[in-house]
Amino acid sequence: MKIFYSPASPYSNKVRMAAHHVGLAAESVLTDTNANAPELVANNPLGKIPTLVDADGQAIYDSRAIMHFIDRETKGKLYPKKPAKRTEVEVLEALCDGICDSLLAIVYEKRSHPPEKVHQPWIDRQWEKVERGLDTLEANLPKTGGKLHAGHFALAAMLRYIELRFTGEWQKGRRKLEKWPAKFEKHFPDYSRFKA
Repeated sequence: MKIFYSPASPYSNKVRMAAHHVGLAAESVLTDTNANAPELVANNPLGKIPTLVDADGQAIYDSRAIMHFIDRETKGKLYPKKPAKRTEVEVLEALCDGICDSLLAIVYEKRSHPPEKVHQPWIDRQWEKVERGLDTLEANLPKTGGKLHAGHFALAAMLRYIELRFTGEWQKGRRKLEKWPAKFEKHFPDYSRFKA
């Protein structure tokens, strides 16, 4: 089993941390998506990461589909069994992934245009979404104990990414969120291994 990934990708880090935590053996294959890596494109026509290729050669993408695959392969280790609790975890994961979507939109806008062509209203709109998402998380942090779920890994990956790309720009007024990674690391000591 293989997971094609990039170390800076929050979606890659989410699935790699989750697979590691539940003991699903998967080789991490470092992949440059800009190079249209042949093995990646052969398994995912979109050429996006993460992409998981299972033992039978079936390709699974995107990150949420991979998380659900991991959950099925490990008999429910990532999502709660009770429907209401499962929905809660799925919504948390969607919120964290959505924040990452907006962060990446900002990064790509700045990276793909010269400074005079960067569209600031687009960046401002994306940052508003990020701020609302972070405020929602600050007010509704998940309980974090010995039983970690998919939402925890999505949150950990998002916070790692925002700190990588927007150091010092997001913490103000969010002390609980700022301190959360240290709490998470107590239950997932390998968190530091999944850095960009």
